[in-house]
Amino acid sequence: MNSPTADDTNPERAHWNARYSEKEFLWTVTPNRFLVEETRDLTPGRALDLAVGEGRNAVWLADQGWHVLAVDFSDVAIEKARRLAEHCHVADRIEFEVADLRSYTPPAASFDLVVLLYLHLPAAEMEQIISHAAKAVAPGGTFLLVGHDASNPLHGHGGPQNPAVLYSPEWVAAVLASHLEVEKAVVVERQVETPEGARTARDCLVRALRPS
Repeated sequence: MNSPTADDTNPERAHWNARYSEKEFLWTVTPNRFLVEETRDLTPGRALDLAVGEGRNAVWLADQGWHVLAVDFSDVAIEKARRLAEHCHVADRIEFEVADLRSYTPPAASFDLVVLLYLHLPAAEMEQIISHAAKAVAPGGTFLLVGHDASNPLHGHGGPQNPAVLYSPEWVAAVLASHLEVEKAVVVERQVETPEGARTARDCLVRALRPS
C-alpha cells in the first residue's frame, strides 16, 4: 500500500491544515445524508473512506459495524477524526492514514464499500483517483461518490464555483464504466441552512457495484 508521510512544506497540505485548525469542527459531525440513504441496506464489512476529512462519515460507518480505512491529505484533519472516533467509542474499528490521493493506490478488490465524498480536483486528477477507488471494490462490493454537481453554481447554492472541479453524473459513470456496473447516476438536491434561510444545493450522486 502506498502511504506517503505528511509533508509540512507542501503548500496544499498547509492550506488544508490551516483551515481545519480554525475551529473545533470545520464541518458538521453528522454523517452525510446520502451516505446513510445509500448504504443502509448493505451488510457491514470492510470500508474505505477516501478524503475522510474530520471523520464524520467514517465514524458513522464504524458505528454501523463497518471496519474502516480512512484516508486524507490533511494530518490535522486526521487527528481530529481520531479524536472524534475515540469520543464516539469506535476507534478500534477505524484505521487512519495520511496520504495524497493523487499518488495513493489502495489495495485492489479489498473493500465491500468504497466512498468518495466531496473531493474536488481537476478532472484529470479525479479520473485517476476514481479509477483507483473503483479497483479497490471487492466482488459484490459497492462504490459511492457524492460531490457538488456542475449545475450547482447556476442552479444551486454553495460549494466550489470553478466548473473545472465539479462533477456530472454522466462523466463519473463514464470513468467507472470499465471497472464497475453503474446502478445510479443522478443529480440530487439537499437543503442548506443559511443566515438568509434555507437554500437548495445540487449534488452529483453515483453508485456502482462490482458483481460477485
